[in-house]
Amino acid sequence: METVRSASPTARAVGPLLFCLALGAFAIGLSEFVIMGLLPQVASAMQVSLAQGSKFISYYALGVVVGAPLFSLSTARLCRKHQLMIFISLFLLGNVSSMLASNAQMLVISRFLSGLPHGAFLGVAALAAASLVEENRRGQAVGKVMLGLTLASLLGNPAATMLGEHLDWRWAFACVSLLSLIDAVLIFRLFPVEQEEQQSSPLKEIRGLANIRLWLTLGIAAIGFGGMFAVISYITPILTLAAHLSTFWLPFVLFAFGLGMVLGNLAGGRLADRKIMLSIFCILAWSVVVLSLFPLLVGSASGLMLGAFLVGTNLALCAPLQVRLMQVAGSAQTLAATLNHSAFNIANALGAFLGAYVVQQGYPMTQTASYGAILPVMGMVIFIFSLLKEVADRKNTSISSTDLI
Repeated sequence: METVRSASPTARAVGPLLFCLALGAFAIGLSEFVIMGLLPQVASAMQVSLAQGSKFISYYALGVVVGAPLFSLSTARLCRKHQLMIFISLFLLGNVSSMLASNAQMLVISRFLSGLPHGAFLGVAALAAASLVEENRRGQAVGKVMLGLTLASLLGNPAATMLGEHLDWRWAFACVSLLSLIDAVLIFRLFPVEQEEQQSSPLKEIRGLANIRLWLTLGIAAIGFGGMFAVISYITPILTLAAHLSTFWLPFVLFAFGLGMVLGNLAGGRLADRKIMLSIFCILAWSVVVLSLFPLLVGSASGLMLGAFLVGTNLALCAPLQVRLMQVAGSAQTLAATLNHSAFNIANALGAFLGAYVVQQGYPMTQTASYGAILPVMGMVIFIFSLLKEVADRKNTSISSTDLI
């Protein structure tokens, strides 16, 4: 099995490199999540309904799904530094276009374009981070990169939401554009071109996809992770229509959600370095419990913040699935790493679609969580198939019984 290379940078050199990767993840997370907090304002400015405004979320996710395999294959022969430079530059252009959008159609297109390099950047960033550390610390390294995403939700998203509410929603995308520009400069200045870095090719990556374990892992991400998005995509109407609170509380709720993401991400990274399969199953089960409890908590500001915090902890699933893909991807390391983020954004789109169904049917807004709990249950079913496949293959491979849990 081809694995990511263990790199030789000193501990002093690793920190700035991980910071570059995490900053890019922060900008990407801010772009992805801030629209959820500003959805009513953006929909009003673009003169569309709330349900129609969900396209600003789902088309971004669609861009990720399309762009991850497209960009990973088209840049497979490039070193990781050049891949990252291309991806962050395209992301910058997409967000500048979003900031300048004059109508709903242009914003939908701009959001789609912004999403195209999302998965490719995060996938290559995860591989780059894993290559900087020893094998038994890959989960934590990937978790540090994904920490950028979680900090975007914890700090950047509430700040950008307040900025958008008090000034204009376009300022949120202006902030994303500035951060992307800074990250592009840092990657150019700090990231090395590793001469010994193993090169890939489009054909080699495609051949590596003939692997059922890889597809089952991606299936867990694509379906099992969607419940979180069924809630957070509609957090503003949940706040105002279900909890009957003013938008004054929105930044606090988003902060609680982000705090849950941060702690969940850190826990997921540590779990991934211990019992990878067991951690995936337990996180999926936790997601079912949290989403089922959420409607019971939305009776007060403190209850809603607690519910948002618990929903945010579901991000713990990200690092274990990313590391699991490194284990099973073989020669399709780059494509698999980027497809993982396509899968997560399929989950994003599924969650937003499920939430839109609840809204359009006139069900209570809190039912977005109840319906969303169906998705991690389906993820657990896929996990069971994956585990059974692993057990069946054990006789013909070097996988030990302890590796299965």
